[in-house]
Amino acid sequence: MTAGDADATARVVVADDQAMVREGIVLLLGLLPGIEVVGAAKDGDEAVALVAAHAPDVVLMDLRMPRCDGVEATRRIRAAHPATHVVVLTTYADDDSLFAALRAGARGYLTKDADGEEIARAVADVVSGRAGLAPAVQLRLLEQVTAPVTSAPAELPDGLTRREAEVLALVAEGLSNAEIARTLHIAAATVKTHINNLFAKAGVRDRAQAVRYAYRHGLAQPPGTSVT
Repeated sequence: MTAGDADATARVVVADDQAMVREGIVLLLGLLPGIEVVGAAKDGDEAVALVAAHAPDVVLMDLRMPRCDGVEATRRIRAAHPATHVVVLTTYADDDSLFAALRAGARGYLTKDADGEEIARAVADVVSGRAGLAPAVQLRLLEQVTAPVTSAPAELPDGLTRREAEVLALVAEGLSNAEIARTLHIAAATVKTHINNLFAKAGVRDRAQAVRYAYRHGLAQPPGTSVT
C-alpha cells in the first residue's frame, strides 16, 4: 500500500503479549474495511521477525512486552524496514512511554480504549504520511511544547524522571491521585505507578514525607513562599 492509495488494503501486524488482548485486536481489525491482518506477535522479537517475513504497512505495537519491548522493537523495525510504520497501542499514556516510543520512530500513538474507527483512522494516517495520534496525545504534545520554563533544578535528585518530579509537585499541592490524573491527562493507575516509583527513589514512606522531600529539593514551593 502506498501513500495516497485510498482504496488499497493496509497490511497489519499486531504485537501484544496478552493472548486475549492480541486475539481481540485481531478480531476487531478483521471487521474493519481496508485492513488485513498478516501476523500476530506475542513480543517484540516476534514482531520484528514478522515484519521481515511479511513486509506489512503497519505494526500495531504494545509497549510492555517480555524479551523485547515495544520501544526496542519499534527502533529495530524502523531501522531495518523503513517502509513499515508503527502505531503504538498501549495502556500507558505517560510522558516516559510516549516520548520513548516517538523517539524510537513510532508514527502513531493510541491507548487501548480506542475504538475500531480510531484505530482504522490511525492506520490510514500513518500510511498516508501523517501522524496517527489520539487527541489526548496530541494535547499532551502541545502542552509540552508550550509549557513555561519552571524553576525545577536541571538535574533531578535520586534519579527522578521529569514526569515523576511533575507528579511530586502536584502531590505537594495537595492533589489526589484522581486530580493528578486529570491534570496530566493520564490514567490514575499511571499516577499510582509514578508515585510508587518516586517514593522508592526518594526513600519516603508517605505523602507527607514526599512533600517535605519536594520542598527540600526545590521541586515545589511551600505555601506562602513567593518566587522572585
